[in-house]
Amino acid sequence: MTILLSIIRFAGQALSLLVVLHTILGYFLAWDHPIRRFLDRFISPMLRPIRNMVKPIGGLDFSPMVLILLIYLLEWLLSAAVRALFR
Repeated sequence: MTILLSIIRFAGQALSLLVVLHTILGYFLAWDHPIRRFLDRFISPMLRPIRNMVKPIGGLDFSPMVLILLIYLLEWLLSAAVRALFR
């Protein structure tokens, strides 16, 4: 059980880190930079539906923050389900 919980926690933290990197590097790297294209290939499909629902407020895009909150919520739900299954 602890191994499965560790995998869930690691996956959630890794995905959250990728979202943060995608957001920060978007300010500093050119659009065609290989690192930015690599991150964009994974993160943009998750951000797109959120961006359709949460419009920028005052020029600030809050969709990465919403995605990180959803990742943590999913991580919490999966961890709770694993704990309930292995009681």
